[in-house]
Amino acid sequence: MPKATRQSFGEALAALGEKEERIVVLDADLSCSTKSELFAKKFPGRFFQMGIAEANMIGAAAGLALAGKVPFACSFACFLTGRFDIIRVSIAYARANVKLVGTHAGIGIGPDGVSQQGTEDLALMRALPGVTVVQPADDRETRQAVEALAAHDGPCYLRLTRQPVDDVHAEGYRFRLGALDVLRPGRDLSLLATGGTVGPALGAAKMLAARGIEAEVINVHTIKPLDVDALARSVSKTGRVVTVEDHTVIGGMGGAVAEALGERHPAPLKRLGLLNVFGESGASDALYEKYGLDAPGIARSVGAWLRP
Repeated sequence: MPKATRQSFGEALAALGEKEERIVVLDADLSCSTKSELFAKKFPGRFFQMGIAEANMIGAAAGLALAGKVPFACSFACFLTGRFDIIRVSIAYARANVKLVGTHAGIGIGPDGVSQQGTEDLALMRALPGVTVVQPADDRETRQAVEALAAHDGPCYLRLTRQPVDDVHAEGYRFRLGALDVLRPGRDLSLLATGGTVGPALGAAKMLAARGIEAEVINVHTIKPLDVDALARSVSKTGRVVTVEDHTVIGGMGGAVAEALGERHPAPLKRLGLLNVFGESGASDALYEKYGLDAPGIARSVGAWLRP
Protein backbone atom coordinates (compact mmCIF):
# COMPACT_ATOMS: atom_id res chain seq x y z
CA MET A 1 0.00 0.00 0.00
CA PRO A 2 1.49 3.41 -0.93
CA LYS A 3 2.87 5.35 2.01
CA ALA A 4 5.09 8.40 2.36
CA THR A 5 8.52 7.44 3.67
CA ARG A 6 8.29 10.27 6.23
CA GLN A 7 5.34 8.39 7.79
CA SER A 8 7.29 5.14 7.79
CA PHE A 9 10.20 6.97 9.43
CA GLY A 10 8.03 8.37 12.21
CA GLU A 11 6.52 4.99 12.98
CA ALA A 12 9.88 3.23 12.91
CA LEU A 13 11.54 5.84 15.12
CA ALA A 14 8.79 5.63 17.72
CA ALA A 15 9.15 1.85 17.81
CA LEU A 16 12.93 2.05 17.99
CA GLY A 17 12.75 4.41 20.94
CA GLU A 18 11.45 1.54 23.05
CA LYS A 19 14.58 -0.52 22.34
CA GLU A 20 17.26 2.18 22.49
CA GLU A 21 17.08 4.67 25.35
CA ARG A 22 19.97 6.72 23.97
CA ILE A 23 17.82 7.91 21.06
CA VAL A 24 16.64 11.50 21.35
CA VAL A 25 14.78 13.51 18.71
CA LEU A 26 14.98 17.18 17.81
CA ASP A 27 12.65 19.02 15.44
CA ALA A 28 12.46 22.55 14.05
CA ASP A 29 8.74 23.33 14.43
CA LEU A 30 7.66 20.76 11.82
CA SER A 31 7.10 17.61 13.87
CA CYS A 32 3.60 17.11 12.50
CA SER A 33 5.07 17.10 8.97
CA THR A 34 8.30 15.19 9.60
CA LYS A 35 6.28 12.72 11.71
CA SER A 36 8.72 13.00 14.59
CA GLU A 37 5.59 13.83 16.58
CA LEU A 38 4.99 10.08 16.85
CA PHE A 39 8.18 9.77 18.91
CA ALA A 40 7.28 12.89 20.92
CA LYS A 41 3.96 11.43 22.00
CA LYS A 42 5.61 8.27 23.34
CA PHE A 43 8.77 9.81 24.77
CA PRO A 44 8.15 13.49 25.59
CA GLY A 45 11.19 13.60 27.87
CA ARG A 46 13.47 12.64 24.97
CA PHE A 47 11.97 15.02 22.41
CA PHE A 48 13.13 18.60 21.92
CA GLN A 49 11.06 21.09 19.96
CA MET A 50 13.63 23.68 18.88
CA GLY A 51 11.34 26.05 17.00
CA ILE A 52 12.20 27.69 13.69
CA ALA A 53 15.91 27.64 14.53
CA GLU A 54 17.56 24.92 12.48
CA ALA A 55 21.11 26.07 13.19
CA ASN A 56 20.47 25.89 16.92
CA MET A 57 18.89 22.46 16.49
CA ILE A 58 21.93 21.15 14.62
CA GLY A 59 24.31 22.50 17.24
CA ALA A 60 22.27 21.01 20.07
CA ALA A 61 22.12 17.66 18.27
CA ALA A 62 25.90 17.66 17.91
CA GLY A 63 26.30 18.33 21.62
CA LEU A 64 23.91 15.54 22.53
CA ALA A 65 25.80 13.15 20.27
CA LEU A 66 29.14 14.04 21.78
CA ALA A 67 27.58 13.40 25.21
CA GLY A 68 26.67 9.84 24.19
CA LYS A 69 23.13 10.19 22.89
CA VAL A 70 21.91 9.14 19.42
CA PRO A 71 20.08 12.23 18.16
CA PHE A 72 17.76 12.38 15.15
CA ALA A 73 17.45 16.01 13.98
CA CYS A 74 14.48 16.53 11.67
CA SER A 75 13.20 19.21 9.30
CA PHE A 76 12.38 19.71 5.63
CA ALA A 77 15.36 18.80 3.47
CA CYS A 78 15.81 22.34 2.12
CA PHE A 79 15.65 23.98 5.57
CA LEU A 80 17.96 21.44 7.19
CA THR A 81 20.70 21.42 4.55
CA GLY A 82 20.31 25.16 4.16
CA ARG A 83 22.33 25.32 7.39
CA PHE A 84 25.23 23.66 5.61
CA ASP A 85 27.95 25.61 7.41
CA ILE A 86 26.72 24.44 10.82
CA ILE A 87 26.41 20.84 9.63
CA ARG A 88 29.89 21.00 8.13
CA VAL A 89 31.66 22.06 11.32
CA SER A 90 29.46 20.87 14.19
CA ILE A 91 28.59 17.45 12.77
CA ALA A 92 30.83 16.38 9.88
CA TYR A 93 34.12 17.85 11.12
CA ALA A 94 33.36 16.86 14.72
CA ARG A 95 32.33 13.37 13.56
CA ALA A 96 29.27 13.71 15.74
CA ASN A 97 26.93 10.72 15.67
CA VAL A 98 23.93 12.74 14.49
CA LYS A 99 21.22 11.41 12.19
CA LEU A 100 20.00 14.29 10.04
CA VAL A 101 16.54 13.65 8.60
CA GLY A 102 15.40 15.71 5.63
CA THR A 103 11.76 15.16 4.70
CA HIS A 104 9.71 16.73 1.88
CA ALA A 105 12.58 16.15 -0.55
CA GLY A 106 12.43 17.00 -4.25
CA ILE A 107 9.63 18.29 -6.45
CA GLY A 108 7.53 15.39 -5.22
CA ILE A 109 6.37 17.53 -2.29
CA GLY A 110 4.07 19.22 -4.81
CA PRO A 111 2.08 22.41 -4.19
CA ASP A 112 4.40 23.98 -1.59
CA GLY A 113 6.70 25.06 -4.40
CA VAL A 114 10.36 25.98 -4.80
CA SER A 115 10.88 27.56 -1.37
CA GLN A 116 10.25 24.20 0.30
CA GLN A 117 11.53 21.75 -2.33
CA GLY A 118 14.90 20.26 -1.42
CA THR A 119 16.53 19.64 -4.80
CA GLU A 120 20.20 20.27 -3.98
CA ASP A 121 20.46 18.50 -0.62
CA LEU A 122 22.08 15.28 -1.85
CA ALA A 123 24.88 17.23 -3.52
CA LEU A 124 25.54 19.13 -0.31
CA MET A 125 25.52 16.11 2.00
CA ARG A 126 27.58 13.97 -0.39
CA ALA A 127 30.33 16.57 -0.29
CA LEU A 128 30.90 16.26 3.45
CA PRO A 129 33.62 13.83 4.57
CA GLY A 130 32.39 10.91 6.65
CA VAL A 131 28.65 11.53 6.15
CA THR A 132 26.56 8.53 5.08
CA VAL A 133 23.69 9.43 2.72
CA VAL A 134 20.59 7.20 2.44
CA GLN A 135 17.31 7.54 0.54
CA PRO A 136 14.91 4.59 0.94
CA ALA A 137 12.36 3.65 -1.71
CA ASP A 138 9.34 2.41 0.25
CA ASP A 139 7.82 1.68 3.64
CA ARG A 140 9.60 -1.61 4.32
CA GLU A 141 12.98 -0.25 3.34
CA THR A 142 12.55 2.96 5.33
CA ARG A 143 11.81 1.10 8.55
CA GLN A 144 14.91 -1.02 8.18
CA ALA A 145 17.05 1.95 7.14
CA VAL A 146 16.08 3.84 10.30
CA GLU A 147 17.26 0.92 12.42
CA ALA A 148 20.47 0.59 10.43
CA LEU A 149 21.32 4.28 10.72
CA ALA A 150 20.57 4.31 14.45
CA ALA A 151 23.08 1.48 14.87
CA HIS A 152 25.66 3.07 12.55
CA ASP A 153 28.38 5.00 14.35
CA GLY A 154 28.79 8.28 12.51
CA PRO A 155 26.90 11.19 10.96
CA CYS A 156 24.14 10.30 8.49
CA TYR A 157 21.65 12.03 6.24
CA LEU A 158 18.29 10.35 5.64
CA ARG A 159 16.20 11.74 2.74
CA LEU A 160 12.43 11.16 2.79
CA THR A 161 9.33 11.85 0.70
CA ARG A 162 6.22 13.82 1.47
CA GLN A 163 4.19 12.01 -1.20
CA PRO A 164 3.15 8.35 -0.91
CA VAL A 165 5.38 5.90 -2.79
CA ASP A 166 4.48 2.42 -3.99
CA ASP A 167 5.88 -0.68 -2.35
CA VAL A 168 8.77 -2.08 -4.38
CA HIS A 169 9.96 -4.70 -1.88
CA ALA A 170 8.26 -7.93 -0.89
CA GLU A 171 8.12 -9.43 2.57
CA GLY A 172 11.50 -10.88 3.45
CA TYR A 173 13.50 -7.99 2.01
CA ARG A 174 16.61 -7.12 4.02
CA PHE A 175 18.17 -3.67 3.82
CA ARG A 176 21.97 -3.64 3.67
CA LEU A 177 23.60 -0.29 4.25
CA GLY A 178 26.03 0.52 1.43
CA ALA A 179 24.79 -2.13 -1.02
CA LEU A 180 22.97 -1.70 -4.33
CA ASP A 181 19.54 -3.36 -4.51
CA VAL A 182 18.76 -5.05 -7.84
CA LEU A 183 14.98 -5.11 -8.26
CA ARG A 184 14.76 -6.38 -11.83
CA PRO A 185 17.48 -8.12 -13.86
CA GLY A 186 18.24 -6.95 -17.39
CA ARG A 187 20.84 -7.04 -20.12
CA ASP A 188 20.43 -3.87 -22.22
CA LEU A 189 21.04 -1.07 -19.74
CA SER A 190 21.40 -0.42 -16.02
CA LEU A 191 18.54 1.81 -14.80
CA LEU A 192 19.44 3.28 -11.41
CA ALA A 193 16.86 5.12 -9.32
CA THR A 194 16.54 6.36 -5.75
CA GLY A 195 13.72 7.35 -3.41
CA GLY A 196 10.49 8.46 -5.07
CA THR A 197 11.70 7.58 -8.57
CA VAL A 198 12.23 3.86 -7.93
CA GLY A 199 8.58 2.95 -8.49
CA PRO A 200 8.41 4.91 -11.75
CA ALA A 201 11.68 3.31 -12.90
CA LEU A 202 10.16 -0.14 -12.44
CA GLY A 203 7.12 0.99 -14.39
CA ALA A 204 9.36 2.31 -17.16
CA ALA A 205 11.22 -1.00 -17.30
CA LYS A 206 7.96 -2.81 -18.01
CA MET A 207 7.17 -0.38 -20.83
CA LEU A 208 10.65 -0.79 -22.28
CA ALA A 209 10.38 -4.58 -22.06
CA ALA A 210 7.32 -4.42 -24.30
CA ARG A 211 9.63 -2.83 -26.88
CA GLY A 212 12.29 -5.50 -26.48
CA ILE A 213 14.56 -3.45 -24.18
CA GLU A 214 15.47 -5.24 -20.95
CA ALA A 215 16.50 -2.77 -18.26
CA GLU A 216 18.19 -3.88 -15.05
CA VAL A 217 16.49 -1.76 -12.40
CA ILE A 218 18.66 -0.94 -9.39
CA ASN A 219 17.50 0.82 -6.25
CA VAL A 220 20.32 3.06 -4.99
CA HIS A 221 19.24 3.47 -1.38
CA THR A 222 22.76 4.24 -0.16
CA ILE A 223 24.11 7.10 -2.23
CA LYS A 224 27.19 7.47 -0.09
CA PRO A 225 29.13 5.27 0.19
CA LEU A 226 28.15 4.04 -3.27
CA ASP A 227 28.56 0.33 -3.98
CA VAL A 228 31.01 0.81 -6.85
CA ASP A 229 31.82 -2.89 -7.21
CA ALA A 230 28.15 -3.82 -7.70
CA LEU A 231 27.73 -0.92 -10.12
CA ALA A 232 30.70 -2.14 -12.15
CA ARG A 233 29.27 -5.68 -12.28
CA SER A 234 25.97 -4.40 -13.65
CA VAL A 235 27.58 -2.09 -16.19
CA SER A 236 29.97 -4.79 -17.39
CA LYS A 237 26.86 -6.79 -18.32
CA THR A 238 24.65 -4.03 -19.78
CA GLY A 239 27.19 -1.52 -21.11
CA ARG A 240 24.96 1.53 -20.55
CA VAL A 241 23.61 3.46 -17.57
CA VAL A 242 20.62 5.72 -16.91
CA THR A 243 20.12 7.39 -13.51
CA VAL A 244 16.80 8.82 -12.29
CA GLU A 245 16.34 11.05 -9.27
CA ASP A 246 14.07 13.74 -7.86
CA HIS A 247 17.00 16.12 -7.47
CA THR A 248 19.26 18.23 -9.64
CA VAL A 249 21.43 16.08 -11.89
CA ILE A 250 24.43 18.06 -10.60
CA GLY A 251 26.03 16.35 -7.64
CA GLY A 252 23.24 13.95 -6.71
CA MET A 253 22.99 10.21 -7.21
CA GLY A 254 23.67 10.63 -10.93
CA GLY A 255 26.78 12.61 -10.10
CA ALA A 256 27.98 9.89 -7.75
CA VAL A 257 27.47 7.28 -10.47
CA ALA A 258 29.23 9.44 -13.07
CA GLU A 259 32.24 9.87 -10.80
CA ALA A 260 32.41 6.14 -10.10
CA LEU A 261 32.10 5.18 -13.75
CA GLY A 262 34.72 7.71 -14.81
CA GLU A 263 37.23 6.24 -12.40
CA ARG A 264 36.39 2.53 -12.51
CA HIS A 265 34.29 1.50 -15.50
CA PRO A 266 33.70 4.07 -18.28
CA ALA A 267 30.32 3.61 -19.95
CA PRO A 268 27.72 5.75 -21.75
CA LEU A 269 25.60 7.56 -19.14
CA LYS A 270 22.28 9.44 -19.22
CA ARG A 271 21.19 11.35 -16.10
CA LEU A 272 17.49 12.16 -15.57
CA GLY A 273 16.41 14.71 -13.00
CA LEU A 274 16.22 18.49 -12.78
CA LEU A 275 18.36 19.92 -15.59
CA ASN A 276 19.66 23.25 -14.32
CA VAL A 277 16.18 24.42 -13.26
CA PHE A 278 14.17 24.82 -10.09
CA GLY A 279 10.88 23.02 -9.62
CA GLU A 280 7.49 24.69 -9.34
CA SER A 281 4.18 24.37 -7.56
CA GLY A 282 1.77 21.63 -8.65
CA ALA A 283 0.47 18.18 -7.84
CA SER A 284 3.22 15.61 -7.28
CA ASP A 285 2.10 13.39 -10.16
CA ALA A 286 1.80 16.36 -12.51
CA LEU A 287 5.29 17.58 -11.65
CA TYR A 288 6.80 14.13 -12.16
CA GLU A 289 5.08 14.01 -15.54
CA LYS A 290 6.26 17.49 -16.54
CA TYR A 291 9.87 16.84 -15.58
CA GLY A 292 9.95 13.35 -17.10
CA LEU A 293 10.25 11.46 -13.81
CA ASP A 294 7.12 9.36 -14.17
CA ALA A 295 7.21 5.92 -15.80
CA PRO A 296 6.22 7.07 -19.32
CA GLY A 297 8.68 9.96 -19.16
CA ILE A 298 11.55 7.73 -18.10
CA ALA A 299 10.69 5.20 -20.83
CA ARG A 300 10.58 7.96 -23.46
CA SER A 301 13.94 9.37 -22.40
CA VAL A 302 15.59 5.96 -22.38
CA GLY A 303 14.08 5.04 -25.74
CA ALA A 304 15.20 8.30 -27.33
CA TRP A 305 18.71 7.90 -25.91
CA LEU A 306 19.07 4.34 -27.17
CA ARG A 307 17.68 5.13 -30.62
CA PRO A 308 20.49 5.29 -33.24
